[in-house]
Amino acid sequence: MNADRRLTSPGGDVMSVETPAVVGHCDELLTALGQFRASAHITQRWGEQLADVLGGGGRLLAAGNGGSAAQAQHLTAELVGRYRDDRPPFSAIALHADTSSTTAIANDYGVDELFARQVRAHGRPGDVLMLLSTSGASANLLSAADAGRAAGLRVWALSGPAPNPLSAGSDEALCVAASSTATVQELHLVAVHMVCAAFDAALERGGR
Repeated sequence: MNADRRLTSPGGDVMSVETPAVVGHCDELLTALGQFRASAHITQRWGEQLADVLGGGGRLLAAGNGGSAAQAQHLTAELVGRYRDDRPPFSAIALHADTSSTTAIANDYGVDELFARQVRAHGRPGDVLMLLSTSGASANLLSAADAGRAAGLRVWALSGPAPNPLSAGSDEALCVAASSTATVQELHLVAVHMVCAAFDAALERGGR
């Protein structure tokens, strides 16, 4: 079928014809979501552990590249702001969002040190480092994971299909089994919201 084909309704309106590329995206997402649902217990555990860490005065550091940077920043925004109901703000930093630091570090130390140097600056033992990557192979995230573990942080990875270097280099990983970058990123957003829901529920149970 020609992707540019149009049909005209009896009323004269022009209608687009659904193409396999468009509908196929929905089908892929639906299939991957069904598989992803089995990982709900991981997001539950992460949300509860994050509530303990942040509720006790700890901090979340998060990082990613490109679309994954947007997902990481979405997570920190939900924690500093709010997810659903009003609650106190909690310390969460998206490491890629400080443009002066990131450009200075990349210029002086190289792109591979982009996040690792910030982890060493901001991270404290017991804090959480969340790293998001569709490939699970980004060198700057692997360096950040190494720096996080060396500094005593809990390192969690949201990645694409396993096995991959980032999941292997993290304390715990949630790997999305999807063939396209877009679907992996979409399910990472689902995971972010599930973590936030579990986080808020744990705070409520703890009376915070």
